[in-house]
Amino acid sequence: MERVEYKARAKINLSLDVLRKREDGYHDLKMVMQTLGLHDLVSIEKTDSQIKIDCNSAYIPEGEGNIAYKAAKLIMDEYGIKTGININIKKMIPVAAGLAGGSSDAAAVLKGINSLYDLGASLDDLARLGKKIGADVPYCIFGGTMLAEGIGDTLTRLSPFDGVDIILVKPNIGVSTAFVYNNLKLEKVVDRPDTELIIQAVGNKNLKAVAANMKNVLETVTEVKYTIISEIKKRLLQNGAIGSMMSGSGPTVFGIFEDKLKAQKAYESMKNNRWDCILTQTINEEMQ
Repeated sequence: MERVEYKARAKINLSLDVLRKREDGYHDLKMVMQTLGLHDLVSIEKTDSQIKIDCNSAYIPEGEGNIAYKAAKLIMDEYGIKTGININIKKMIPVAAGLAGGSSDAAAVLKGINSLYDLGASLDDLARLGKKIGADVPYCIFGGTMLAEGIGDTLTRLSPFDGVDIILVKPNIGVSTAFVYNNLKLEKVVDRPDTELIIQAVGNKNLKAVAANMKNVLETVTEVKYTIISEIKKRLLQNGAIGSMMSGSGPTVFGIFEDKLKAQKAYESMKNNRWDCILTQTINEEMQ
């Protein structure tokens, strides 16, 4: 086998709680993560020398600054691979959006090189490697519906929450994850998610209960700085979403819909030049 291709899937957070700041500068989190149908296409093929990244997006670095490059170098160094690799990324996940697009691309590269070279690494092995380059990479290795704790790398499989219609809206702004965490005042956060309640609602596939209890404490920073996030949440609810929340550190906002017809109608109403609007679904399948 000389070439493999993977669908590197986006994620949203159905809840996101920040418990404390750690001594190493990271934060301990507790969040429910969910894979979406929206994906990048990542193809990986063997070459004689060097790691080369090619991407259809001008916003993505093609050298050592790319997390997919870091993933390739990490696993090739770990397993002593001396040949080269070409990585082609067709971006469909918005960049710097709180949807783990870069982390998912990196996870695809780890899986792809493992497969191309018959390395025999388990998903746990790949997740341990992935943690070295990004906190979301271990989750992206596994995908599906997960409780993520620690810095996001301690994962517990939850009941599937697939087949739910989702609209993603990403405004034309960039949000620095570091800025959001650096400006988070945990002592002032009073409205935290009831993660166990969300997990129970997910297990019962009770859309209304999930929608009613979704919370993301990072909104206390991002939503205050960028009022367009509040506007998008309001617009989604006005257009039939039963719940709306920011994903990750933002700026993407998602809405949950009870059926595809309502989601399609809302999508047609909301798509415009002020933001990217994407209609997708939650899925349970692993990256493939």
